[in-house]
Amino acid sequence: MHDILNKTEQILRLRNYSPKTHKAYLLYIKEYIIFAKRKKIKNKQKAIETFLLAKLNKKQSPQTINLALNSIKFFYSEVLKNPQKINLKFAKRSKKLPTVLSHTEIKKIIGACDNPKYRLMISLGYACGLRVSEVITLKVADLDIDELVVHIKNAKGRKDRISILPNKLQNDLRNIIAGKNANDFVFDSNRNGKLTTTSLQKMFRKSLAKTDIKKPATFHSLRHSFATHLLENGTDVRYVQELLGHANIRTTQIYTQVTNPSLKNIKSPLT
Repeated sequence: MHDILNKTEQILRLRNYSPKTHKAYLLYIKEYIIFAKRKKIKNKQKAIETFLLAKLNKKQSPQTINLALNSIKFFYSEVLKNPQKINLKFAKRSKKLPTVLSHTEIKKIIGACDNPKYRLMISLGYACGLRVSEVITLKVADLDIDELVVHIKNAKGRKDRISILPNKLQNDLRNIIAGKNANDFVFDSNRNGKLTTTSLQKMFRKSLAKTDIKKPATFHSLRHSFATHLLENGTDVRYVQELLGHANIRTTQIYTQVTNPSLKNIKSPLT
């Protein structure tokens, strides 16, 4: 198995898969190989079905099951070069609406953060619609503060995009990058290295806990709120799609369900 996993790792590197996908594929492929050997299932189709059913029985999410299936498909087609098609459909994902925070709630969360650096990171996450990983990997050269533009490099799907910066954060951003080189991180750790996503998520949760907000919000809710508030302000959905970096307009259109003004204008019949 060691040789197989090494070969898988080499192919993932050659295909330039993201570190996150790289790690997940290796994890699920290793898990699948061990599972199939332990169960002594020789039929490929049956082995995969049994493996995924075991995950389903453990109440794992459709996203996790789909990622595991993608990993196994990659393993058979790209590593083992097995031409036999895996006749399995992806698990149906739940259609939950995103958690969106109001303007007032976002101000409360930002105000509850005592650390100026993390307060600016939370503010930037909302103001630009950034993922947590995009905030911590921002470099000085990515900011065009005068033009109010931020360049997000090598984001999800290995794509670059441009988003907007607010006037309100100009001075704070200039102060935090003062004396830094173009290739330095905007937000570095106490040892001048890269911060972790865990540290920023933890600070967001701490700030949220200090407020009276009961919504199950995460750092990613700031991105959801950014998109929803832009649509509420009349921004065309295609511009929002570009700012978020969505490949498919349907991904962006979920926010139109959250902010549908026609629905909000309907009054309940209870009087």
